[in-house]
Amino acid sequence: MTWMLDDGAGENHAGRLRALIESGETLAVPGVFNPMTGIMARKIGFDALYFSGAAFSASLGIPDIGLFTLDELTDAVRWVVKASRLPLIVDADTGFGEVINVIRTVKDLEATGAAAVQIEDQVLPKRCGHLDGKTVISAEAFGEKIAAAVQARNDMLIIARTDVRAIEGMDEAIRRGRICREAGADVIFPEAMQSEEEFKTYADAVGGPMLANMTEFGKSPYLSVQRFHELGYSIVIFPVTALRVAAKATELVLTDIKRNGTQEDWLDRMQTRSELYDLIDYDRYEELDRDLSREAKAR
Repeated sequence: MTWMLDDGAGENHAGRLRALIESGETLAVPGVFNPMTGIMARKIGFDALYFSGAAFSASLGIPDIGLFTLDELTDAVRWVVKASRLPLIVDADTGFGEVINVIRTVKDLEATGAAAVQIEDQVLPKRCGHLDGKTVISAEAFGEKIAAAVQARNDMLIIARTDVRAIEGMDEAIRRGRICREAGADVIFPEAMQSEEEFKTYADAVGGPMLANMTEFGKSPYLSVQRFHELGYSIVIFPVTALRVAAKATELVLTDIKRNGTQEDWLDRMQTRSELYDLIDYDRYEELDRDLSREAKAR
């Protein structure tokens, strides 16, 4: 199934994501950093995807401090949505500005077909949620941003991420979660919880659909999707996992080529040509080209 050959007209990705959340299951949502990984995740059987600002920044060769533009983000998201045909949660960082900017951000990203947009309460220049040295806007200002996002969307889900746990503690993180819920946020995302107990305390205190971040090398313990289900979380994201593994493998193979002048030792660890062509439906494009040529000659 490809976006050129099956355009997906009429698909409601936001509605599909809502239904998945309302099913009561806990979604394992991998981070994808380009259209090809989105297709791969769909064929493996994932039901939804996450577009990470950290992974996107890294793929551009820049740090995750809010340097890419809204237009750059929407262009990249549009390709992933078209290719994957799955509900995509988009990390929009701080919303690219103040309340008025958040409205444009939501409208532009919803126009790409994205299912959900995530807005956080950091101050620019932002930092990775699991690094120290972050600063946040006031709870009231954050609530205004979330309310504006809710007002701006048609059907897209709004995810409110608060980074305040590492700055002002759990009580303030809980307070902000409740403010965002009252402002209309569909999902609350408490960033950088530091123990299983904190994840549970937060979910019990705030209520409603919750998102947990299982990024690597951060402040949170590694918990399974099943355990998060038991703790009351609807979505578990793995935002940079695929990028990190792909980057490490790329580093190793390039090092080997530089050292030995050949890639031969890596052949059994590669996606083969036939596997790649199957992934991207190469044969269907060739078939379409032949059909169009025959039709043109027949006219």
